[in-house]
Amino acid sequence: MGEFTVGDEDFLLDGRPVRLLSGALHYFRVHEEQWGHRLAMLRAMGLNCVETYVPWNLHEPEPGRYADADALARFLDAAHAAGLWAIVRPGPYICAEWENGGLPHWLTGRLGRRVRTDDAEYLGHVERWFTRLLPQVVERQSGPDGGPVIMVQVENEYGSYGSDQGYLRHLVDLLRGCGVTVPLFTSDGPEDHMLTGGSVPGVLATVNFGSGARESFETLRRHRPTGPLMCMEFWCGWFDHWGTDHAVRNPADAAAALREILAAGASVNVYMAHGGTSFGGWAGANRAGDFHDGALEPTVTSYDYDAPIDEAGRPTEKFWLFRDVLALYQESPLPELPELPPAPPALGGPVRAELGEWAPLGDVLEALGDAEVDSPVPPTFEELGVDRGVVRYRVDVPGPRAAYPLTVSGLRDLAVLYVDGVRGELGDPVSGPAAVELWVESLGRVNYGPLTGESKGITGGVLHERQYLHGVRARALRLAVFDEEGAVAKVPFRSAEAGGGPGLYRGAAKTRAPGDARLELPGWGRGFVWVNGFCLGRYWSAGPQRSLFVPGPVLRAGANEVWVLELDGATGDVRLA
Repeated sequence: MGEFTVGDEDFLLDGRPVRLLSGALHYFRVHEEQWGHRLAMLRAMGLNCVETYVPWNLHEPEPGRYADADALARFLDAAHAAGLWAIVRPGPYICAEWENGGLPHWLTGRLGRRVRTDDAEYLGHVERWFTRLLPQVVERQSGPDGGPVIMVQVENEYGSYGSDQGYLRHLVDLLRGCGVTVPLFTSDGPEDHMLTGGSVPGVLATVNFGSGARESFETLRRHRPTGPLMCMEFWCGWFDHWGTDHAVRNPADAAAALREILAAGASVNVYMAHGGTSFGGWAGANRAGDFHDGALEPTVTSYDYDAPIDEAGRPTEKFWLFRDVLALYQESPLPELPELPPAPPALGGPVRAELGEWAPLGDVLEALGDAEVDSPVPPTFEELGVDRGVVRYRVDVPGPRAAYPLTVSGLRDLAVLYVDGVRGELGDPVSGPAAVELWVESLGRVNYGPLTGESKGITGGVLHERQYLHGVRARALRLAVFDEEGAVAKVPFRSAEAGGGPGLYRGAAKTRAPGDARLELPGWGRGFVWVNGFCLGRYWSAGPQRSLFVPGPVLRAGANEVWVLELDGATGDVRLA
């Protein structure tokens, strides 16, 4: 591949104008063995480029300890093999409906509002991470050696958050200092204050929107009279929150909006071309209201996004309409556009999982939990070093005393209460003496707006009437512990006939041959599922999501081990279909 540059009006490849027809596909939301299929689907839709974020918190769970930190390199190689250019958005903040917007919990827990600013300690952590990450990008930049990476983003929608120009300039210098030579860009909403706060002089500015291309590009032109026009996020669908209706966008309406972008002479990145799944409990959350400071709205596990390529990699009506539009804007007429790749195999028929073993939640905590921490006040998840999972808080109501309401101030996000071993509800009257347990679950850290990075757990205190109860014992059960080889074998299971309540259920589903499937849990309440040690993510009877996507490569012929961590209590069948 030749040299990719930003011209006065167009993107240029070796000095020749080119149009970017890009699609968003997050490598961390697709099973690696299915990357090739999904990338081929992008090509078949008529795209010439793929865009991905990089979630910092996934790859650096603790300062200086990395987890699969070379995954981006493998994905970029797969994109190159598929004949696609690549746009990389490394953050450090990514939003993406991802836990904490991609920022590590240990970082926001320590630095609070100093993240995403020109703060020396924050920038030191960013520099360490970028020094580890960016060589993968640098080695794959476009140029004489023919790498796929053509552009790299500076931060992400910063104008929706802050106005620290020194911070953005530091990031530009850091990216360049790490060897990034391809064009840099910013992306923001098409509003004056967002473009003023989020763009950087000398760096390409792009805009994000779902409709109204003409007005959006006019706003961009007020800030940047020259340079290529690009919609870096064309929102062709939307995501879902637990307890709400499923979001959809009319395919014809979305295709008309795409046509308007391209008719303006602009480049585009379809967000999402293929959404995939927030495996592992990594889905984030939002806050309601115009200022994103209202009630918590946790995001579902599926990131299908009503995209043209659905969660299972299948073409939708939107795919075919987009393909017709994109066919009009190819560099040269392709031979009727590439054919669709063969569909991944699907599970042959429904299979019931036989969950014959169960361990109550307390026993699971004893076997797999962290050491208990004593504290005068309830420690937060961040103070306990917990990213995803549940924390059991124990505190005593002294006595003798009358029955008063038991409440929690600063609860984030959901608690199950037991008083002397009997389940109750917050606000119930409790008399002393009594032993109180509160099992608190994070439903996903906020990924957008001023409350990004807020703490989880009990951030205030446990109150009996107006009096704080001190002397708290806290013990965490992390989701990550289930990823450790042999961990679940330490759990003292008993017959599931004794179950029915919160706890860990274990069993197997026998399949004749592996293939993509949906896992259904009718009658279950809320929790997480693993198949052969792979965490499919959170399920919740609140809906709208009613099943979990199971990638075919996770399954195997014969017995497939299934674990269900139920945090509420209702149980029923578990089946693959």
